Amino acid sequence: MISDNKICGSKLLVALPDDIFAVVTRSLTPKDVFNLSICCRSLYALASSDKVWLIQCELLGVIPNKDLIEWRKGVHSYRSLCRFLVNVQPLIGIWVHQNPELGNVVYVMPGFISVVGCRIIPQELGPLGIEQGPILWSPVFEIIGDVDGSSVFLLHGRERETNYFYPGSLKGVDRSCNVLLLEVEPRKLTDGGKLVHSKSFVGIPNPMDREFSRKICPSEPGVSKSQRINGQKPPVPFSRLAFSDRRKLIETVTSQIRVDMSQPADGLSFPCSEGEDSSRFCERRSRLMQMYKCDPRESNLGEVRKFLDDSQHQYRIQSSKKKSFVGYFRDSFKQIIGKSSSINGSREHSRSSSSSENSKYVQFQEFLRSGDTIGLTLHASTARLSSYRAWPNMHDSKFALYKLPEQEPIIGQEYAGLWGGTFGWPPGRSSADKPGKALFFLLLSYAESSLGQQVLIGTKILEGTHYVLHPNGSAMFIANINEPSAEPFPWDCDGESNCLDLKEAFSGEGISNGYGFRYPGSKPGSLFVFEDGMLVFMWKESRAVLTLQRVNLQDMLKKGERVPPLPPIANFSYLTKSYSNVYAGFSNASNHTSSPRLVDKFDVACDPTVHRFVDAEPVVHG
Repeated sequence: MISDNKICGSKLLVALPDDIFAVVTRSLTPKDVFNLSICCRSLYALASSDKVWLIQCELLGVIPNKDLIEWRKGVHSYRSLCRFLVNVQPLIGIWVHQNPELGNVVYVMPGFISVVGCRIIPQELGPLGIEQGPILWSPVFEIIGDVDGSSVFLLHGRERETNYFYPGSLKGVDRSCNVLLLEVEPRKLTDGGKLVHSKSFVGIPNPMDREFSRKICPSEPGVSKSQRINGQKPPVPFSRLAFSDRRKLIETVTSQIRVDMSQPADGLSFPCSEGEDSSRFCERRSRLMQMYKCDPRESNLGEVRKFLDDSQHQYRIQSSKKKSFVGYFRDSFKQIIGKSSSINGSREHSRSSSSSENSKYVQFQEFLRSGDTIGLTLHASTARLSSYRAWPNMHDSKFALYKLPEQEPIIGQEYAGLWGGTFGWPPGRSSADKPGKALFFLLLSYAESSLGQQVLIGTKILEGTHYVLHPNGSAMFIANINEPSAEPFPWDCDGESNCLDLKEAFSGEGISNGYGFRYPGSKPGSLFVFEDGMLVFMWKESRAVLTLQRVNLQDMLKKGERVPPLPPIANFSYLTKSYSNVYAGFSNASNHTSSPRLVDKFDVACDPTVHRFVDAEPVVHG
């Protein structure tokens, strides 16, 4: 009990025992604790204790408490660990892209003092069912924590039958980020040859805390303080470049900074079972950090400028040849039909419109002038995105992934979340007439209909067919939660002769043929909910069924099998419109034989004589 009435303010906090002070900080955020530590020296020592920052790490909830102890062994302190966890916490979750239409799902999950972006490969359901897997996946990127809690970005890719990683930096992570952007950023060199970033960190007492303080105490975005004082022009954003220029820059940079993923650096990115020995993950992380710091992470700006100038020169030559030939043919044809004058006028108008359109973009030289070198960056930003039935409307010219807002199951919205399933009955198993069933992943979310009623929407985010049947992001079904269904369920038992106990049923509509592929229609159906947690949507007319069960992607990936990634740019964001399985052509079993979970079975999975990709029930579209 403190009896001295003169003790107040910081002295009161300093007088508290460490354990009591740690309990008090449970009501504080990492930002609050950091601000407290820079008030005075006595509070700095108290607020920097491992007890305080261990509690902050626990409250973030990124990893279980038992894993925090293992991760702590690889960093300076729990404060450093919290710095890393604060930075990567917003990245955890499901990220998608519209292309390819079969589905482009990247799940970001904890690794070992890291987070790993894993792409779920479109595939059939395995013989052990959804829960036992295994599921096929490929690495997209990793963000690894250094000993001081700073973050290292590694993009994965494959070129000429060799796996590479492409080192870069994590540019910034907004707390509410919904877009992951792969970009290139010019960087300045100091007199000592070290890299500096465009933003200033003036006023931070400890250099090791600069990144952390920027994260939890963000300064004004845009122009840095040093640039405002010195009157410098702000750097040109990567998005101001034309799409073709952005692609050229990323291709050029990745070709110069790639590093061969030799063993043991090409091992597994995360533990796959409880109590697994962490020594090999420590070894892999140390090896990756050593390669990251020793190998070049930036491209020489002179070489980049020369390459881009040569590319532009070749493009102008080819473009002029193409235009001269096309123009000659077009003019000749217009003279024949007697409309050359009117068309020439329209061509001039088109030319001026094109010039106006291109004026919003900047040139290479203007973008590159703000740095001495150039490097790869990952930028997690917040964008204003419209959506339709829980699926975001995406840009088709940005190297980006988009985060799906995942609702948590609560009272009244018990069925929200990620579900996996197949068409046909019995559920979750292969049968004689269907040796391979396409695996579907649906994100279930609640919304309010135009009539003010609550509906449950099953949005398709991945389908394991050989050729796409449903547009990516389409609603496989919409069930009206306020409208019970009187439709009887046609089966009494599941595939293992277990009696079914129906809990409730709702009326709804399921996807069907419409006005072409892009605009599907709908037909009446019912959503059945069973006591064991299984959901079944049945189309009334065709009697086709889609059976679903709740899944945990992190657990599925730990039991899964890794397959080789795509080339680096396409591996991050596949922008080409495709309706088939684009991941089928990038596998080679001979390159992943060091671990039983790295054996590449993707060639087998795509072999129609061994493990056939089959379409879902065609009667659904009737």
